[in-house]
Parts: sequence; C-alpha cells; structure tokens
Amino acid sequence: MRLRLPEERLTEPPTGYKIAHPVLSQDGTRAGFTGVSLGGSLPYGALDEAHCAYGRRHRAPHRRCDCGFHCVHERSVAEGLLCTAEHRGAALLEVAVLGAYIRFEKGFRYARQRVRVVTVQPCGCGAAATGLADAGWGRPGWRALGAVCGACGRGGGGTAVTLPRFAAVAGEGLRVLPAPATAPGGAGAVPGPAPGSSPFGAAAADVGLPELAAEAALLQARLDWFQVELGRIGGQGQGGNGRERA
Repeated sequence: MRLRLPEERLTEPPTGYKIAHPVLSQDGTRAGFTGVSLGGSLPYGALDEAHCAYGRRHRAPHRRCDCGFHCVHERSVAEGLLCTAEHRGAALLEVAVLGAYIRFEKGFRYARQRVRVVTVQPCGCGAAATGLADAGWGRPGWRALGAVCGACGRGGGGTAVTLPRFAAVAGEGLRVLPAPATAPGGAGAVPGPAPGSSPFGAAAADVGLPELAAEAALLQARLDWFQVELGRIGGQGQGGNGRERA
C-alpha cells in the first residue's frame, strides 16, 4: 500500500519568508529576484512558477527531488539569514505560497509564489535605502542590485532605480519598503562601501582569511627573492670595483 502525504484545505494561501537579491533585466523592462542557494542561477519574477534547477522534466515540487521554491514559516528565521557575510546584500521577501506545496517543520517547498512585500536592507553607510543600484555582479541578462541611500546613490554612474520604480517594473502589486537605518544620523553618517563590496575594489570583496594568508606568504617569498638578488648584484659590483682598482 502506498502512503500518501496528508492534504490540507486552506481558505487562503500560506505566507512564508525568504531572502533573495533584487535583479533588473539588461534592458530595464523586467525586475525580479535571484535566490541565495540552489536556485540562484534561475531569476524569477514577482509572480512565477518554479522549475527544477537540475533540468529534469518533472513538475516542482517533486517528492524525490529538492526542486521548487523554498521559504520559512517565521520572519525572524529569514532575518537571521541576513546576518551571514554572504547574504548581507540580500533583501527580505514576504511571499504567498501558491499551487502544490510540501510542508516541513520550518518551511515550505512549493510550485508557485507571489512576492508581496520586499524589505530592502540599509545602505552601506547605515542610512535607510531610497533606491537600488548595480551591485557589480549578476546573471546572464540580469544585473543584481544593492541598496543605496540618496547620498551614496547620487552620481554613481551605474544602473540605479528608486524603490517605487523597482516595484512598478516588477508589477503584481509588489510593495518595496526600506528597512530602518542602522547608523546614527541616517543619511548624515559617513558613507561606507556598499553591501557585499570592499573598499579595495570588487575583486577583494570575496577574499577571506585563508586567501589573505596565502597572499602574505607569496609577498614574503617575493621579498626574500628580491633581497637575495640585491645582495648578489651588490656583491658583483663590489668585486668589479676591486678588480679595477688592482
């Protein structure tokens, strides 16, 4: 006898929470999101249907696969994911779980979703965000966006949209809200690097302690080599001068 999962008959779609990076299409006519884990390579819209990230032909969510949209039950759990270094630039999404879904202890895996509310994290300077600007990375055909305030986003020269404009492009009644400022003085705080960026450039943003230690060891080895070469050249010069004097 085959065991079947219990079926629920709800009067309204369940609500869940997740984190994702806002993205804007290359031509600026579409707005959406890209996930932070398995489905990060597949951007999705404010109202969208899940597809298997492994390219299989079954419908999501499949019981023998981990495909489908994912979310958690509690907002606080999703907010906790924003504390990790790699997710500081992500936004908090409140979603409506649509279509077939599988309920787990901490969340859902499901077929369709509607993103209702997006809460954008503060700018890198700590002020509340007023817009979204090019974060310096993306997916084919899509640019990832990061939060900026009015002061930091002015004159950036890259792709930038206001929060209301992003909501309008995404459509489906999406609401985009800024999270409260984290720095005293708000926009008057000293500007800092954007979330996920580095004061030494985009290439240094993902460098960790092991990489820095390896770079330091390489630099030390190069310095040792320079000292040996300088000593050899200096010794040859002294020997030549001595022969000339003789």
